[in-house]
Amino acid sequence: MAARAIMLQGTGSSVGKSLLVAGLARALVKRGIAARPFKPQNMSNNAAVTKEGGEIGRAQALQARAAYVEPSVHMNPILLKPQSEIGAQIVVQGKVYGKANAREMQELKPKLMPFVLESFGKLKEEAEIVLVEGAGSPSEINLRRNDIANMGFARAAGLPVVVVGDIDRGGVIASLVGTKAVLDPDDAKLIEGFIVNRMRGDVSLFVDGMKEIASRTGWAPLGLVPFFDGGTLTSSARPDFSHWRTAAGLGVRYYSLFGPIRIDVGVPLNRQKGDGPFAVTVSLGQAF
Repeated sequence: MAARAIMLQGTGSSVGKSLLVAGLARALVKRGIAARPFKPQNMSNNAAVTKEGGEIGRAQALQARAAYVEPSVHMNPILLKPQSEIGAQIVVQGKVYGKANAREMQELKPKLMPFVLESFGKLKEEAEIVLVEGAGSPSEINLRRNDIANMGFARAAGLPVVVVGDIDRGGVIASLVGTKAVLDPDDAKLIEGFIVNRMRGDVSLFVDGMKEIASRTGWAPLGLVPFFDGGTLTSSARPDFSHWRTAAGLGVRYYSLFGPIRIDVGVPLNRQKGDGPFAVTVSLGQAF
């Protein structure tokens, strides 16, 4: 029997897709279901070396660890390693394929789709379920032609899609409803539901928000994920809490005409060697 698969796409980058896939992989494996992570295309200079000696995105290596398997080049067949503001090195199934600027990459994608589908097929042969992670957002419809990372791949592979929004960034109702509004109708038919990620505080305060999103999109509300800074990930069957890391902090948001101004201060509660006494993050606008 062929493995089942589901794809998590986001309303934007950094909405928590990678960690959700890792968490789902660990939860499924603990229930006796063989799971594999897969990301058709990733853009990152943070690479990990696989069992084949090739490179994939570090997030997919983390997801493989969550699934208790060794990372494989087929978990991230297309890795783009930026070398300038408009160009990147292209790594295909772990090996350097060439270089391209942003516009050249759009024209190259149809030639890369067969590699993506080949790798996806290999993972389906060794798993019961494949957890697919999109890149960026399907709402970037200016990039829809020749797409291999989001709806283009979902259509080619015939996958159901779940869209993830990040409430911590602000505007999650608009981002989810707006995603539905701009999608091609045939792409939108693939979406089965949505998840709202990184809810801080009282989750009951957003119950009406979940209902409003469901009403305006027609998508099933699949989860409201709370936020907590703490965790560990081990390769053994038993959790190893000796490396558990936690932090406490305070965040302030000011919603200006230019977007949210975010200031976060965090302090490690179990500080270890190499950790600083605190960390401060300041940003303007939405994270890319």
